[in-house]
Amino acid sequence: MRAFIFPGQGSQAVGMGAALADASVAAREVFEEVDEAIGQHLFRLMKEGPAEELTLTENAQPAIMANAIATLRVLEREGGVALAEKAAFVAGHSLGEYSALCAAGALDLATTARLLKLRGQAMQWAVPVGVGGMAALLGATLDQAQAVAAAAAEGEVCAVANDNAEGQVVLSGHAAAIERAIGLCKEFGVKKGTALPVSAPFHCPLMAPAAEAMAAALEGARIVAPFVPVFANVTAAPVSDPTEMRARLVEQVTGMVRWRESLLAMEAAGVEQFVEFGAKVLSPMVKRTVKAEPVSVVTMADIEGLAHSL
Repeated sequence: MRAFIFPGQGSQAVGMGAALADASVAAREVFEEVDEAIGQHLFRLMKEGPAEELTLTENAQPAIMANAIATLRVLEREGGVALAEKAAFVAGHSLGEYSALCAAGALDLATTARLLKLRGQAMQWAVPVGVGGMAALLGATLDQAQAVAAAAAEGEVCAVANDNAEGQVVLSGHAAAIERAIGLCKEFGVKKGTALPVSAPFHCPLMAPAAEAMAAALEGARIVAPFVPVFANVTAAPVSDPTEMRARLVEQVTGMVRWRESLLAMEAAGVEQFVEFGAKVLSPMVKRTVKAEPVSVVTMADIEGLAHSL
């Protein structure tokens, strides 16, 4: 059994997708459809930069999705691989959950692109720049991270945003509270706390305005049952019902990404291989957390190798 998994924000890079588009009509069609859906020359930005503009949340989110789905489409069309036949589950990290839903047929590509463009804008606008922050706690268990967050809050927001892997937990909240959390790490037995270069405090209660915006957008979006179950970030459990999917996507904006638990649950369900599309950021998390094999698929050579192995 295998799961197809999709990366989140931070996996963007200038030049992403360019080689795939040069080599495959299937990839070019994905990038063209995304550009048309959001009314923007996003693929040109992906190819040429500048990096500062690509990194903006409203651009990075649809770009990362487009690159991952393009990689999958090349595998499907030119490698003759059908997701429904080769994957027992799909899952994505944060925005990657939208990519997973698109991959499994629950959302069409154009709708996915428009939702992620809006999601990026709403998350950026929810909190003024400088008010919030995030920090990675290295060598921390979830319990340790929650204890640090509780101690650092002092009436402000400080919460676990991402439980990524064994020994890798991310906090999010008010900037001052995040600074306090970094200073408290040693006291709670955490190896190190490092501030992250982010533009907003994602996956915490400060994102409530963005959650409201996404609730309205998702209410009007067409979502159907996926080909295979999709693991939801906020529950670390599979969902197939469209109404539940909407609810989980709204909750995800302010809720914790339970990625470590999702990996463990998929492995417990029988998954022996995790295939990451479009980046190499989730595979190290897989290695740290489960015994199942991680495979990253980024290049045409990667796609050809995977198609041959399947």
